[in-house]
Amino acid sequence: MTKRIKLAIIIDDDEVDQRIYRRVMDRSGLVDNVMCFTYADEALAHLIAHPDLEVDVIFLDINMPRMNGFEFLDAAMQEFGSAFARMVVVMLTTSLHPEDEQRAKGMEVVKEFIRKPLTVEHVAEVAKLLEQREPQ
Repeated sequence: MTKRIKLAIIIDDDEVDQRIYRRVMDRSGLVDNVMCFTYADEALAHLIAHPDLEVDVIFLDINMPRMNGFEFLDAAMQEFGSAFARMVVVMLTTSLHPEDEQRAKGMEVVKEFIRKPLTVEHVAEVAKLLEQREPQ
């Protein structure tokens, strides 16, 4: 049985995409709760203000105003260290730049790089990543 995602966070500046991805996650039947943030700096502030929040997965857009996805990851790793690295971070992007994919894959915290749109199959793959993360 695939592990359930108790809490997923979507960080994407496109609110229409947020609604679509929330619907996809609901349809997957694998996600209990979803939180959405339009700006990465607001998501980071929320995580800092709630250090005990148990987040399983962060779906993170790369190209956003104010703070992009890579800047968010750098700041989160600096703030939380290895505790943050235990989360499953999925870069979810429209970027076609090979450099973005290489940079994401070079970051230990990024477990998957998915080109938009998010699908039910992607959510199932990410849920399987949670199983691999935890000791049996």
